[in-house]
Formats: sequence, C-alpha cells, structure tokens
Amino acid sequence: MPWNTASGRGCRYNTMIQLNRVTKTFHTTHTAHAIHAVKNVSLTITDGDIFGVIGFSGAGKSTLVRCINLLERPDSGEVFVDGQDLMLLSQAQLRAARKKIGMIFQHFNLFRSRTVGSNIAFPLKYSGKTKEAIKGRVKELLKLVDLEDKEFTYPSQLSGGQKQRVGIARALASNPSILLCDEATSALDPQTTGSILSLLKELNKKLGITIIIITHEMVVIKSICNRAAVMDQGVVIEEGSIFDLFSSPREQITRDFIATTSHLNKIYDLLAEDSPVVRPGPGQILARFSYQGRNTVDALISTASVQFNVKLNIIFGDLDIIQETPMGGLIIMLDGTAEAVSRTMDWFTEKGVRVEVLKRG
Repeated sequence: MPWNTASGRGCRYNTMIQLNRVTKTFHTTHTAHAIHAVKNVSLTITDGDIFGVIGFSGAGKSTLVRCINLLERPDSGEVFVDGQDLMLLSQAQLRAARKKIGMIFQHFNLFRSRTVGSNIAFPLKYSGKTKEAIKGRVKELLKLVDLEDKEFTYPSQLSGGQKQRVGIARALASNPSILLCDEATSALDPQTTGSILSLLKELNKKLGITIIIITHEMVVIKSICNRAAVMDQGVVIEEGSIFDLFSSPREQITRDFIATTSHLNKIYDLLAEDSPVVRPGPGQILARFSYQGRNTVDALISTASVQFNVKLNIIFGDLDIIQETPMGGLIIMLDGTAEAVSRTMDWFTEKGVRVEVLKRG
C-alpha cells in the first residue's frame, strides 16, 4: 500500500483536539508543595490549524502539550484527539493513537550514532513495512524537508537547522495527523528559525497536518499561527485569533509579549531619558497612532495635514502584516493651533485609528 501524503480528512474545520478541564499536578520529594503545572485548561483546536501556546518559563505550556499525547497523563479532565478520548484507552490502544501524533523538540533528540536516514526510519522499525517500503518513505521525507543529499550523514555533521529538519522528517514518518512542536526553534538563530517556520507552514498547507507550536517567543506566534493561547501559572488567560490578540490584547502579559515584536515601545525609553528626539516644542503634541486594517493604507497623514493645516512629523513607525491585515503604528509630532491639533486627533479616532497622547509641549 502506498504511503498517504495528503490529509484526506475532509473539512478543515472539524475539531482535531479537544481538551476539557485538563489538570496536571506534580509532587516532588524536594518540596512539600505541589506544583500545579496545568490548571483546569480547556482548548479546542481545529483540523488543519496552526495553533500556538505561548508563555514565560514555568507557565505550564510544555506540560500542556505533553498532555495531548499523554506523555504526561492529566490528573483529571478529558483529552480528545480526532474524536477519541485518549484517557479511556488501554496502553495498546494508546500506543496506536500516538502514531498519529508526531513531536519535535528544542534539542532535536537525534541518535548520534545513527545516520540521518536511520534516524528518520527509526519510528517505522516495528511498523510491519518492508525494508524497501521504509527506504522509499525515508527518501520521500528527505525530499520533503530538503535534505536529499544528507541520507548517510551523521547528526554531528549537520547544522542546527538541518538537525531540526531531520527531527521534523522523523516526526512525519508515520504520516501523523498532528505535529507537536515543543520550543522547536528556541535553539536556533533568527534566520534558521525563519526557515524552519516556513517549512512547517508549507507542510501544514501541503499535508493538511494540524500543528501545535509551544514557544516563549511572540515573533514565532506572529509568523506562523492562526490562533493562540497565552498561558500563565498553569492557566490559559487569553485565547483567540492572532489578529485579535495583537489588535485587542486583554491581559498585560499578552501586551508584554506583543511589545517584544515591535520597536515602537522604545518611545517610552526615549521619553524616560527626555531625549531631544521626542521633546515637543511649545504648542506641539507627541502622540502614538495605532493602526489596524484598511486605515493603514489610506492617505490619512497627508489628508489630515491639508484638511486641518497641521504639521505631522513622523518620528518613527512600525507596520506589519498580521493574518494578511496591515497593523502597526506611528510616533508623530503634531504642530499647529490647539484647536487644529484637537480636531486632527478626533478625526483620526473617527477613522478607526487609536491615538495616545504621550507628551505635550
């Protein structure tokens, strides 16, 4: 039977993973206190989605992802994967279910004494496939991750990005429906991280595979995910589409993570230093203009300048594309009469631009 390289699962909006009130507590001999790693977490992840879980160290995100394949068995709750409650399965049934859940790790976890090809083939060792079929699958996977010339190379001869590509290929060996990525890019430099994220996005599109990304880097979430959950102290404190999280974050931790992806927040350091760059003169106002959606492409600056006879000097700005929607902001010095400046800011607000006055001259 040929290997299936397409998802073939029908509607992409079916639920693939459903966590209901999942709790996981650790008890150690080193402390009298229990560690509540995951507390009553419920999440729904759709088939074919790229879903992110972000949090600082100790937030419980890695424990949560290991609860999905029951590498960590929850103390309570339900874990449904493709309609099946893993908590109710026997050990034999669970081993079979795990074959549909691939996993890649921060430090690659490759066998140093095995070649790249042998590492990729390892999960297929007891699959019942012939040596010829396994060899063919290995070559297929090497092509998929762009490592066709590395089959007989050893991990010590590879770069970090190449090692992670081997890890991805190995995780895909059994043609899983789900790929769990636990801090998969944390050990890589930014350029290599970008190439791995591009590969994951391509695999999601080509194979229809559901991907869960665990990370402490908001730039990773922004680059690849469709939806995400923010964790803190074992609890999901916020969840939504990437656009909603970036445009209307409810929690301070979410805002802190978002701030790491933009240089606009350096304005507050400049203000604290009383830098001449952001020091308004008499009658001037320094303001932050936050854009999202269609209004970023409208000629609002030039229109306002002419309409209200106000000078709008752009100090610096930042514009990004979040889920195909422009989003970002500008730091602007407004110069004009008090009435003209006030009318200008009201006009921008009416156009859907959020205006924050930072300093008055």
